[in-house]
Amino acid sequence: MATEKVRVTLAVAKVLSAFCADPGADRYGLDLMRATGHPSGTLYPILLRLQRAGWVRARWEEVDPVEAGRPPRRYYRLTADGLVSARMELAALRGQLDGLAGGLNPGMAASPGFSRWAPAWTPGAAC
Repeated sequence: MATEKVRVTLAVAKVLSAFCADPGADRYGLDLMRATGHPSGTLYPILLRLQRAGWVRARWEEVDPVEAGRPPRRYYRLTADGLVSARMELAALRGQLDGLAGGLNPGMAASPGFSRWAPAWTPGAAC
């Protein structure tokens, strides 16, 4: 049940974009950290907010730690509502970024100052 509204910042957009790369796949924390470039202290609060909003569900892997040689992973996956919401929010953000880039001087979008706003997330990314 959705109990929290999600404010889609660039950090959240990067997580949503990672999920949208394969919406039906289970993703675990380290996998998402690698895909987004976020440290754990950024990623896990975002995942918690997405869970509270009903956009993501989580489950523990059923594995014998001794046999696997590692502890169980917590897997995350977009819900059906989460996929719809992610697509809408990423499209809206894409539109905002396109509008912003359209108002810049030629070459400004490629400048280091501008690129810090959208590192590791491409407006044309999946979802």
